[in-house]
Amino acid sequence: MNKKLFAFLMVAILLVSVMAGCSSNTGTDAPKTETTYISIATGGTSGTYYPLGGAFAKIFNDNVPGVVANAQATGASVENMGLVSQGEAEIALIQNDITFYAYNGTEVYEGKDKITNVRGMAMLYPEVIQIVALKDSNINSVDDLKGKKVAIGAPGSGAEANARQILAAHGISYDDLAKADFLSFSEAADQLKNKQIDAAFVTAGLPTAAITEVAQTTDIVIVPITSAKITELEKQYSFYTEVTVPGGTYKGQDADVKTTAVMAMLIVKADLSEDFVYELTKAMFENRQTIIDTHSRGNDITLETALKGMPIDVHPGAQKYFDEKGIK
Repeated sequence: MNKKLFAFLMVAILLVSVMAGCSSNTGTDAPKTETTYISIATGGTSGTYYPLGGAFAKIFNDNVPGVVANAQATGASVENMGLVSQGEAEIALIQNDITFYAYNGTEVYEGKDKITNVRGMAMLYPEVIQIVALKDSNINSVDDLKGKKVAIGAPGSGAEANARQILAAHGISYDDLAKADFLSFSEAADQLKNKQIDAAFVTAGLPTAAITEVAQTTDIVIVPITSAKITELEKQYSFYTEVTVPGGTYKGQDADVKTTAVMAMLIVKADLSEDFVYELTKAMFENRQTIIDTHSRGNDITLETALKGMPIDVHPGAQKYFDEKGIK
């Protein structure tokens, strides 16, 4: 090949390369952010988890580049643990006691493989254990549940485990009840209204819609749990904490009522990248007003309490954000 022609061709190739490099960083040819789809497992559409999941999805969509997040209605805690551990959801709302059971292979996970491929993202708000009784049933303490018909939660649910543990702390087994009914919140509400049962255990955020609905047509009481018994529970199960149901939470309930609670929390897939979970955690706490505007429980979701009651290892990405903020 002629030397001049060869030199010309080399210069032409170099110019084309430079122009291509310039155009790749400008205009419509600029690199695009890769889309990341995430599913947020929540709960039933009438519960607290679902609207909160929707708020989280909005925050992530608006503030984390490339994210397309959707809230998924589910059967709540136990199902959500399965969805995240099996890779069918990236994030889930779940009770911290259920997370503890799954991670340690106890209670509803007894005899099953421990679920260790999930990590904590943040603690959210108290899931209050409310013992709701008909006023004319003369149930004024947990001991008064003996010989009564009591809804103890759906089979294998977190509420059922709470009911069993609280009764046991008072020396009561299901055999001491006139009937132990394995009912969901909505089923228990219907049976309370129809006076088919005397009381029900409900584990949910305040106020709980199912209880509010019952109180509109039926006189009810919220049964207290003493501080001494709550302390016993805390010693045996680290995830319990003492809380108060403020007077006026429900119709006819004028005085504060002492009881116990577990915590709602967020879990994530353990294999999500550190940078990605960092961005999600940062977006959630720095756009908290969106959560508050969606549901009153958003007021309980604070950076200061984000690690209180955490039952498993925190994801490194979330931990990085908490470390930056001095949260321990």
